[in-house]
Amino acid sequence: MENEEMQMSIDDFALKGKHNQYNSMAASLAASAVDIKKEKIREALQTFESLEHRMEPVSTIRGVEFINDSKATNVNSTWFALESMNKPTILILGGVDKGNDYGLIKELVKEKVKAIICMGIDNIKIHEAFGDMSLIVNTGSAKEAVKAAFHFADKGDVILLSPACASFDLFKNYEDRGNQFKQAVKEL
Repeated sequence: MENEEMQMSIDDFALKGKHNQYNSMAASLAASAVDIKKEKIREALQTFESLEHRMEPVSTIRGVEFINDSKATNVNSTWFALESMNKPTILILGGVDKGNDYGLIKELVKEKVKAIICMGIDNIKIHEAFGDMSLIVNTGSAKEAVKAAFHFADKGDVILLSPACASFDLFKNYEDRGNQFKQAVKEL
């Protein structure tokens, strides 16, 4: 029994996205190496909850799923969020640009994003990077961004807050941004 193989579909992992799949598998191997029972490992993988503001499921309204990834304050983080999307996505992007190279996510935006909702004071770089490939709308608050995103969403779509920017133009910090996003979703 010691070498008994554990099999589990990645679709059963609570955390979505390839990066989380790799981390979950590594954690499983580590747990197995210290003789944690396979049933406990399976249960943990199926029920593990992500941290607040990190690919956090917020709600599903009229078939539209809302995800709070406010912690994504750089393009790399937004790349991982977009890479994990398997439904048409409306991306809420923007804030204080930290010298971002949006070229890193251009292909993923082209492949997966129906519309970009800008949430920030200066959105020029976003318009320049994606203006030829996506519908882009400017908003000045989380409430406006959520309403605009919901307007463009169809049943089966995902609205993803994954800004790729710092939050200090409109919010105290990324937590405040994420909390205002969640509150705006509740008010729909």
